[in-house]
Amino acid sequence: MNMESKSFDYQRIAQGYANDRPFLHRQVIDFVRADLHINRNFQNGLDIGCGAGLSTKALRLMCDKVTGVDISGEMIAAAKAFYKDDSYTFFVSSAEDIKAPAQSFDVATAAGVVNWVDEKEFLPGLRRLMRNQGLFIVYDFWITDKMEGNSAYGDWWHDRYLKKFPRPPRKETVWTREMTLPYGFGIKKQMSCTLKYDFDKNAFIRFMMIQSNVNARIEEGGMRAREAEEWFEDSLKDIFIKEKETLIFDGYYWIFYRRY
Repeated sequence: MNMESKSFDYQRIAQGYANDRPFLHRQVIDFVRADLHINRNFQNGLDIGCGAGLSTKALRLMCDKVTGVDISGEMIAAAKAFYKDDSYTFFVSSAEDIKAPAQSFDVATAAGVVNWVDEKEFLPGLRRLMRNQGLFIVYDFWITDKMEGNSAYGDWWHDRYLKKFPRPPRKETVWTREMTLPYGFGIKKQMSCTLKYDFDKNAFIRFMMIQSNVNARIEEGGMRAREAEEWFEDSLKDIFIKEKETLIFDGYYWIFYRRY
């Protein structure tokens, strides 16, 4: 996901994205493939706002070759370090002004991106990059206050975590048929989904350290990174009773297509 570059230490976050994010993107791509009965690979895929490359790795499951773009040079450097074979290409670019190679894309994905882009600039540029009838998959998922069989986690989430690290405001946008039609995109499906992932306590802490509200608190000088890690360690000592706990994520995926 792209984040506005003024406030965040991209080098620290890029390493966290590369090493500590769960590969939930695959679950979403599996939903899309099942919904559309896709049983073959496409040729070229474009992943917009690719971060450290996990969403590009997911797109690679349905495309022979994939290109990932992100506005952060640190994110792109992390992606290139992890995905080195010839089926991956990465370069730095804003979502609104992608200077892609002279080819058309069969599929494009944007994971956790639409709240950060100007759709009036973004969609016309994307349309020029895509083949006629090409798929555009928009998706996102987020951590919730639910952990399977563990009500104490919900109390921790509301009474301790969100009070310590309030969520920063962000634009929330649902892209409708009426909004996308003028830019040449129709809608096939708009679905919500539930995802699950098993964390041990240390992996969960590393994951929480790259959440936007935690990053905001650290980068604004309200707390040092090590201090935040110690707070998580102490506050979670009675939450992770088993070796691993199953965290619930909510999410959505919207499937658009280039109409002409």
